[in-house]
Amino acid sequence: MINYTYRCTICSAAYEIRPEYTVCPQCAPDQQADQPLHGILEVELHGSAGGRFNIGELLPIEAEYFPPIPVGNTPLWEPRRLRALTGLNNLFIKDDGANPTSSFKDRASFLVSAAANKFGIGEITLASTGNAGSSMAGIGAAAGQHINLFLPESAPPAKLVQALQYGARVFRVNGNYDKAYDLSLDYTGRKGGMNRNTAYNPLTIEGKKTVSLELFGQLGRAPDVVFVSVGDGCILAGVYKGFRDLVQLGYISEVPKIVGVQAETSDALYRAFHSGVFENIPTSTVADSICVDVPRNGAHALSMLKGYGGEMITVSDREIIEAQSELSRTTGLFTEPAGAAAYAGLKTAAPGLEPESVVVVLSTGNGLKDTGSAALGLEVPEHCIDTVDEIE
Repeated sequence: MINYTYRCTICSAAYEIRPEYTVCPQCAPDQQADQPLHGILEVELHGSAGGRFNIGELLPIEAEYFPPIPVGNTPLWEPRRLRALTGLNNLFIKDDGANPTSSFKDRASFLVSAAANKFGIGEITLASTGNAGSSMAGIGAAAGQHINLFLPESAPPAKLVQALQYGARVFRVNGNYDKAYDLSLDYTGRKGGMNRNTAYNPLTIEGKKTVSLELFGQLGRAPDVVFVSVGDGCILAGVYKGFRDLVQLGYISEVPKIVGVQAETSDALYRAFHSGVFENIPTSTVADSICVDVPRNGAHALSMLKGYGGEMITVSDREIIEAQSELSRTTGLFTEPAGAAAYAGLKTAAPGLEPESVVVVLSTGNGLKDTGSAALGLEVPEHCIDTVDEIE
């Protein structure tokens, strides 16, 4: 039997899992401007799984509250051509673009939606570069919940249209993701409802841990290395949380090595990993899903990386686009730039990996969410032909 509480990652204070608790009320007053969130709450497990492995029983919200939409259980690809290309004989790709809204973010939205349902909350607000917003809109549609989305002006059109198609109320923000994040918190403070913002809502990290639980179930063991694209650091922390829970429950003996990958021009966590300091530097990258100035879960993610021997590396936008194209041409998997960033990181690190290591790359979203970026690495035909004779 397992039960759950929140635990502050700074002061270790414990709280009930209730919607009024987001960041730690004791630590939040010490929040500094232009810094990651202070006082992140994590879900803490108490008890034993009794020898059974059931992902649903390792989540803090009961199954009856989840909306009727098939989130998770995404494919684990065994890319033979890519294995030959990289020299890694046990390389796998976890394809989270196969989730209902074509994004990894469905894992967090699914749990947040269930919590809102449990506590009788019908309105959920968030900021997003696109994927989290369209995800929450789609999951919310299945649950009959009203979704308010604050979207930066640079968000890809496909993600805007997707959120609108699901029925979300969308506010386009004259600024970047960080500004959208602040406006969404202001909105919730004034209007009420639940806020789903990354890391601010503890269940976003907890929902994302399910990818690690699934990898254990699919592989029958923990991988040796996992490559994760990083923006806010919430997916990274979720991956760690899942493996930590598996260690705590006795399913595995140790947390695998996690390698976080950022774009060179949006590398706040990479810089903090080496300097210990988070700086608010304006960012831009072709990988919009991981483009943030101040990673809201940065301090928490950094502590996980340091505590478990993880690494951070950066890749250029050119390397991301090339990796996206290479994945498509060798495996048939069309991932968005953020997912391709993780593979670009693998390509950088591959010479230092053992050929027989079990290596997993997380592909976090479908490439159709941002075809404009994908086209940067392609030669799109401009001339229309009338006959086959015109083909050289």
